[in-house]
Amino acid sequence: MSLHLELKKEYNRLNDTKKYDIIIERLKERGVELVDIAKITYDLQKPYVKDVTLEICLDHVDRVILKREVQHAVLVGIELDVLAEKKLLSEPLLSMLLGDYGLFGVDEVLAFSIVNVYGSIGFTNFGFVDKSKPGIIGRLDTEGKEEGKCNTFLDDIVGAIASAAASSIAHKYAQ
Repeated sequence: MSLHLELKKEYNRLNDTKKYDIIIERLKERGVELVDIAKITYDLQKPYVKDVTLEICLDHVDRVILKREVQHAVLVGIELDVLAEKKLLSEPLLSMLLGDYGLFGVDEVLAFSIVNVYGSIGFTNFGFVDKSKPGIIGRLDTEGKEEGKCNTFLDDIVGAIASAAASSIAHKYAQ
């Protein structure tokens, strides 16, 4: 491999690590810790992987967030929620995001870009958590409607990361 390609590969790895750190900080600013996501992953995989632990789930959440295409989706979704809260989007988009309009669907489509990295298991897990709203997802969904916050994208992003991590675990530990 040429020196140029080696340097480019190292730059991309470091840049993904920097974006990972930014994402962790932005999630914390929005009230989401990685352990919150890992708990959902754990609940999704406990019936299927006997020896799964919260630590394993947290490791797989990290793996998901380190993926470049996941990072891009997370950054876009969080940014749109923040811009809506600051009323920096034009109508009718602003009202649709602030009201978490049920037929909007773009938030789920963005989440699909995360779960599709891990195949059909992630996709079906996402459908389940999107409907049932376990753990932090339910809090984000309610908080967005009651406290003037906009979590239209964030609740789906969290569900997608948890679902993708569950799929990653299923692929690794399937028997």
